[in-house]
Amino acid sequence: MSVLASINTGDIVFQLFMLLFVLGIPAIVIVATMYFIRSAKKRNEQLQRLEDKIDQLENKSE
Repeated sequence: MSVLASINTGDIVFQLFMLLFVLGIPAIVIVATMYFIRSAKKRNEQLQRLEDKIDQLENKSE
């Protein structure tokens, strides 16, 4: 009996699924971290623009 004859199709499918699962978790964590950092940066920039506009309006009213 050869070595390949003892490998079942189900085993191959399971191993591929587990490989994708193991590689997918770190990828999801990395993407989520990048998304969080970008959204925090955009939020800070938007708040800074809003503060600048408020300061301009305050200076006009004086």
